[in-house]
Amino acid sequence: MRNYIIIGGSSGIGQQLVRLLEKQGANVIATYNNNLIEDRPNVKYLQFEVKTDVFNIDDFPEEIHGLAYCPGSINLKPFHRFKEEEFLEDFKLQVLGASKVIKFLLPKMKKSGNASILLFSTIAVQSGFSFHSQVSMSKGAIEGLTRSLAAELAPKIRVNAIAPSLTDTPLALNLLNTPEKVQFQSEKNPLKKIGAAKDIAEAAVFLLTQKSSWVTGQIIHVDGGHSIIK
Repeated sequence: MRNYIIIGGSSGIGQQLVRLLEKQGANVIATYNNNLIEDRPNVKYLQFEVKTDVFNIDDFPEEIHGLAYCPGSINLKPFHRFKEEEFLEDFKLQVLGASKVIKFLLPKMKKSGNASILLFSTIAVQSGFSFHSQVSMSKGAIEGLTRSLAAELAPKIRVNAIAPSLTDTPLALNLLNTPEKVQFQSEKNPLKKIGAAKDIAEAAVFLLTQKSSWVTGQIIHVDGGHSIIK
């Protein structure tokens, strides 16, 4: 049985990813911060606050075949209102948190001989959107980390990232909390709809498992064509 670790697996994309891996018969360890979910036969939940907590190495199997780091934030504001302390909090959550977890679990991924790491970016890094400076700086660092680790950890560990457009998750609630907002955001997308968490999770399963055994160092845009079709 293959072992997968999903950081931030209690809501949104992470929760859908846990469910899809569970259906495939994988053994999954997922973390939560506030949204406690009961364990299931092949799914174990650990409480973990990314910026402050430290894992117990005994909570993890000897070999890890896949790691997905899902925590993120969407703080949109004009650049002139950009606050250094707010950016640093985002950076700690999205970049330093990912680095900390990868470092901690890397020996167990190396033991598997064939593992995969999955990170999350945003299409705003490469497309450029107003009011996205804070989130794009952190996610730009994630894209650089993805490519650097893919080079450093090859050939035994693959590293990729998914860059979604706006997706219907709790993280995006403020942008999608009325029918009018949903309609407005849908019209901006070439496919005229908002992505669902499962849409992103399906791509995540592909990148975490051996179905993508010849894919590494990639930033995969799962965005309804928003980043490329004008």
